[in-house]
Amino acid sequence: MFGVVFPNRSFPMDISTFAQIDTFHWILDMNTFVGEAYDQVRELCIFLLNSFTLPPDKALAVYIQSPGSPFVFCGAVTLARPSAVLSLQWPDPGGSGGQLQLTADAQTLSAKIGVSVEDVASLPSLDVGAEKRIERMAMKVGENLFNFMQSFCGVDGSKLVVPMDILDRWFKKFQERAKRDPEYLKGFALGYRTYESEDCRRLKS
Repeated sequence: MFGVVFPNRSFPMDISTFAQIDTFHWILDMNTFVGEAYDQVRELCIFLLNSFTLPPDKALAVYIQSPGSPFVFCGAVTLARPSAVLSLQWPDPGGSGGQLQLTADAQTLSAKIGVSVEDVASLPSLDVGAEKRIERMAMKVGENLFNFMQSFCGVDGSKLVVPMDILDRWFKKFQERAKRDPEYLKGFALGYRTYESEDCRRLKS
């Protein structure tokens, strides 16, 4: 049905690498792959193997779980988006007091990646990492503009008064800084938010 690759860390891996929980849920135990260094694995490429894998209204959703933490939604692939490179924002271990044992013979908690067949309409996003990058970028650009405006604004009662050309002046300075320093825009770093759907909770049962 699907395959995965950890960029710069693995060869392509097919579904047989995952333990199948039921018809629509699979788990990859990261302990068997990288041991305790799971949090150094920052990206996952997941791809469908052919166009007959899923109905058009279904998706393969990807979740990650640090030892003892809840599952966190990362993104999904669909027939319309058959492959994706997803950011893995590992939650803190032991979050929410979770003591999760996904298999009967599990002796210790370990980090896991879960894959689940779900309705496309039920998912918050197809790529949480990309969505949060855009949000973070917009917030940081807004902060940059606000700080620039503070240098030129005046006060009229409860209002801030700025020159009419303030946006043009700010944008010109922003462009010049970005041209001088290619790393400048990379400073607008990524934040993330966790999501958990009903199907994610089924992975824990």
